[in-house]
Order: sequence, then structure tokens, then C-alpha cells
Amino acid sequence: MHQARKCIINFLAIGLLLNGAGVAAQDVANAGRGTVTDDLQRSAKIYTFQQAASDGVARGQEIYYYRCWTCHNSYTRDAGSPGPLLETLYERETLMLSGEPVTDANVAKKIRDGSPLMPGFRHTMSDDDVADMVAYLKSGDCCLASGEVNLPPNPRYNASPGDKMQFQYRNNLYGGPTGKVRSADGVPREGIMVQLIASDNNIRTTVYTNEAGEYEFPKLPKGEYTLRIAKPLRWQPYRRDGVQIKGAAKLDEIVLERVTNDELLPPTLDIKGQISGAEWLINLPGSMQEKRVLVKNCNWCHSYQQIFRARFDENGWRRVVERMSHYQGSPLIYRNTRGRMEPEVEDMLVKWLARVRGPDSKDPHFKVLPYPTGPATEVIVREYELPRLYLATHDVAQDADDQLWYSPHRAPRIGSVDPATGIAKEYYVPTPEGCLAGTHWITVTKDNWVWSSQNWYHKLTRIDPKTGEMHQIKPPPRLLADGTPRPCNMSMGGNWAVGPNGYIWKVRTNMVTKTDPETGEYVQTWPVKNVRSTYGTDVTPDGKFVGGGAWIQDWVILLDVEKGEVIERLSSYPNQGPGRSAFDPNGDLWSGGKGGALTRMDSSTHRLKEFVAPMLYYGSFYEANADKNGEVWAGSVQTGRYARLDPETEQWIFYVLPEPYSHNRKSWIDDSTDPVSLWYVDHNSFLVHIQPRQ
Repeated sequence: MHQARKCIINFLAIGLLLNGAGVAAQDVANAGRGTVTDDLQRSAKIYTFQQAASDGVARGQEIYYYRCWTCHNSYTRDAGSPGPLLETLYERETLMLSGEPVTDANVAKKIRDGSPLMPGFRHTMSDDDVADMVAYLKSGDCCLASGEVNLPPNPRYNASPGDKMQFQYRNNLYGGPTGKVRSADGVPREGIMVQLIASDNNIRTTVYTNEAGEYEFPKLPKGEYTLRIAKPLRWQPYRRDGVQIKGAAKLDEIVLERVTNDELLPPTLDIKGQISGAEWLINLPGSMQEKRVLVKNCNWCHSYQQIFRARFDENGWRRVVERMSHYQGSPLIYRNTRGRMEPEVEDMLVKWLARVRGPDSKDPHFKVLPYPTGPATEVIVREYELPRLYLATHDVAQDADDQLWYSPHRAPRIGSVDPATGIAKEYYVPTPEGCLAGTHWITVTKDNWVWSSQNWYHKLTRIDPKTGEMHQIKPPPRLLADGTPRPCNMSMGGNWAVGPNGYIWKVRTNMVTKTDPETGEYVQTWPVKNVRSTYGTDVTPDGKFVGGGAWIQDWVILLDVEKGEVIERLSSYPNQGPGRSAFDPNGDLWSGGKGGALTRMDSSTHRLKEFVAPMLYYGSFYEANADKNGEVWAGSVQTGRYARLDPETEQWIFYVLPEPYSHNRKSWIDDSTDPVSLWYVDHNSFLVHIQPRQ
């Protein structure tokens, strides 16, 4: 018998140049760091910049990485950005612009006040936040983001070869611990996420209660676990430590207390920490026009929470949006000749943000998306820790030995995870001096080669999983307007595909290209009329079709290889933005769209059909992936939900995830499980396995 312990978590914020706790402007200075009593709620640690440490230099490093790196790093400095490097700040006598002496007080004042190009953080950073960042700037460790070689270790990652707890991750649906969940008024509660966390390796297994409030775990290894309710939202957090699991044990009944009896949830810090980006967007005031501008332009590189937790005046928001809109790619290193938005649209976005997230704007009471019911509760979700923080993980693929390979978008080490033990292995990919480290695309071929793209320094890398041996090629360069090759730190186009004969495919520079995997040279090309490139590319298993979605231009491109014919189709809806793609067993091409639909290009009729998801246009799809049965899967980015579509019936299932994130870029489907299951790696640096029970 274990004593139940109710936990209330104070959630704060995280974000690129963003942090705001939602308190009134005059209270920000005294808001503190955020007291996290349930340190197992991942989003709480992210919200409070406490993934690495609760205070001090390590926390200051985390704040610096998310807030300051964008402007203050050697890459963007070399590209002409005016932001000064801060490694030697405390070795200087005076601050660069003001000429004031370099003291803790003056550095803190600069952070709060900003400058003509830098937003002031007085409305978003507490005195403790500023103190931690100043401590980091003074330390000999500053500044991590210019070297980019060693991201800090993840303190939650503790898997090791000596662990005895090994998980059966295939064809293991039932036979583990069981129990019931009810509310204090005696009513059984459906759709509650019950989670067990293994002490040996911090692998998290989550199951969902049915209509009777009952749950059942799959078979779990014997050992000690923590039992908790994941993302309880309208229920007070619940946690029990030291739970011993052995076989199909019956666990004590879980009784939940309501946060409120009202329909709308109050904007307390613990509630806001569980709110998905889509729920933020639904509940904030503003027109559909204003909100769609945000969805179209600010959707993929970070969560909406990173925006809405911030508070700036109009000038501060203008500085943030100017950087986001006028610099290239997600690292924002090179300045674009023009912004992502037209000037009047950019101005609309700035004024809306200043209105709804200004210094004196009020947080909304939240109407949240519903709990899962029926088929959406028939699922097991398992989460794995990765060895480093701030990886901005992108793609995942499984090799012949079942290792899950993941690509870190902001680090030089590709990793693989053993799904039985959670043990990760890292492979260092050499990075040229002056170029940003990071891997975008990753896949495993039928010959068990691991291919990946290093988008910022324009190479493709093949790894032999058995030996770790690497082979790199450099595809033909993309050219600038003057005909010279793009320099490193400008994107080469990150998403490629490997055909059954080993050739590498991509739609780029107004061509479908077929690349030699040994030399990097084009073998053959086919002209494309309407788009420069697709964002995603895929090849059918027989090599007959190649295609992908071009989300900026709203086109889908399909090459019939045998006929040498390129088919180009425009989406029916403006700003649908078909993106990363996959072929289904019929040879039809599916693409995920930022407009909230999955798009199918029929390879026989060349007809385009859009399956619009019932998510009120607030959820977007980065990719689509098809399983052996023809069902299509897609992470509904910004909703904390993963979608599964049956195209024959046009019925959707949305699996609600244990964290308010579903930031998937490219998934891997395991057709060998029964039912089919899916792996994805979240942008917030953890690996997820979704195993339906039906």
C-alpha cells in the first residue's frame, strides 16, 4: 500500500527569446524561477527552464540557449548579423553600445531594457531568471551555442547496460497491472492517462481508461515504478512513488480531485503548462485572419507556447517578428532579401501579438480539447529519454536490429536507441569549421544503411550500423542569384529519399533529381515547372514513382519514372501547404499539410484529394506516413495529438499524447506489429512509440 501524493505544479515558460509566466507586468520581477513539485511532468521542466538544473549557471545556460543563441552566435555574426558575441563579455571594460562598465547590474539592465535591435525582457524575465543568465555569462562555460559540440547531458537519461528492466515492445498489448480511476464524486472517468515510469531507465508507459474508468497495462518488467496521471488538466496532479510491479498486479484505485467545477479552466501556471499550442490559439482573442497568419508563418520551428508565454510591448514584438521573418531557415543565420510575410501582414501579426500578449494583456480562461474516448483510448504510448538536451530532434528510422535512429537538428551526434532497454548510442558526424552542426533527414535502406542529411553544410552521410563507418557525399550545390554556390549555414534542402536500387532522390532547383550515392553527382534529372523544390520526397518500393509536397507553393509533384512524366497538381485550398510525403501500398502519394489536411495524389488518375481533419484549422500536419493496410498517420503539430486516418471510411482517430506536444517531423511505421505501430521523435528531444490495440 502506498500513500497517494497530490502534486500541484507551477508551470512557467520556455522559448526562443520568449518566457512569460502570464502574471501581471508589475509582478514579473518577483515571479521567481517556478516551483516544480512534480518533477516528472516533462512540460513543467521545459516551462521553467529547469531541464538541466533548478537554478544557477546550468539553468542560465538553458535560458541563454533558447533566448539568446539566435542573435548571439558566431555563425550569424560571420554572416553579418550585428549581435555581439558574449563569450568574453566579462573580460571587457565596457558594454558595446552604451559604453557603461561591465557589471552585473549593467548587464541585467541591458537584458531588461534591450536595444534598438533587441527586445527588452523586463515583461518576461524575473529577477531570478536574469540572475541565472548573468551567472552563466560570467562563467567560464559561456557560451555553449557558438561551439555547438557538446550539448549538456539529460539528467533524466539513466539507461545503462546493467539495467534489469527490459521492455517487450512488439505484440505486447495486455497482461500487465490493472486498476480503476474515478473522481471524488464516485464517477468512473474515461480517457485518463495512467503512466508508469521505470526506475532503471525512466522509460514511460502510458495507458488510457475506458468508459468504466478501467485501465490495463501491457506486460511490464518486474521492478520499481512511479505511478502518475499524465497531463491531468482539469484534475489535480496525482503521483505515487515506489510502486512495485510484478506481473498482472491489481493497483489501488486512483481518486482524482477537480481543479474547478467550471467549464473553463483557470489560467493558473499549472494549467497553462499543460495547454497545447492549438488550445492557446483557440482561446486567445483575435480574428481568424490574424490567427491564420500565425499558423502559416510560425508553425514548424517551435511550439505556439513559446510565443504565447511571452509578453512584449509592440516594439519588442516587432523586434522578435523582424528576426523570425527576415532571416533564413530555423537557425536564422543569414538575412533574407525580403521577409516571409508582406509588410502589411507582418504589421498585422505584430499588432495582434502586442494586443493579446502585451505587458498588460490578460490570460484567457481555457476551453480545452476533449479527453479521448472510445477507440482513441485503445492505445499504449511509450516514451524514451535521449542522452542530451536541446537536440531539436527531427526524424526517426528503425534498422534491421530494431535500433531506432534519430537525427538531432542542432547537434553533431546522430543517435540510436534500443527500444528494449532505452540505451542510446551516439555517432559523431564531423562538422566543417564555421558550419552549424545538425542532421535533418534520416532513413534506413533495405540494405540496412543509415542515410542522413547535414542540411547546414550540404552533405549526405551514410553510416554502417555494424561498424559505425561513414561515407559522405556532397550533392550539386544550390546557387545564389549571382550564380555562386550557397555558403554553409544556408539550407541545401534537407529531406531526401533512397530508392530500392540505392539512388538518392529529391525535387530541388526546379528538377526531380537522381543522385549517385557514391559520388554525389546527378545521374538524371527531370524538369519541374511550378516549384523550385518540394519539402518532402519519397520513392515507391518498386522505384516507379517519386514525389513530394511543396508546402510554400501549395503544389504536389509526382514523377512517373518509367514514362519520364512529371505531374504537378495545385491544392484546392490556399495555404494548404502539402509537406513531407509517403507512398501507400497502392502507389498513391500522401502529404501532410499545414492547412490541417492530408493530401492524396492518385498515381493512376493523377487526381488530388484532400482529407480535412476535424481540428478547427488550429492543428497542422508536417508529414503523412502510410502503413501496410493503407491507413495514414500524421502528428497533428501544436495539438498534442497523433492522427490516424482510414481513407476508405474517411474516419479519423486522434490519439491524445501524455505531453502537450506532437511535434513530429518524420515518423517510422513498424508494419511487423499487430496492430501496426508507429515511432516518432519529438522536437523536444524524446522518443515516442504509439501502439494501438485495435
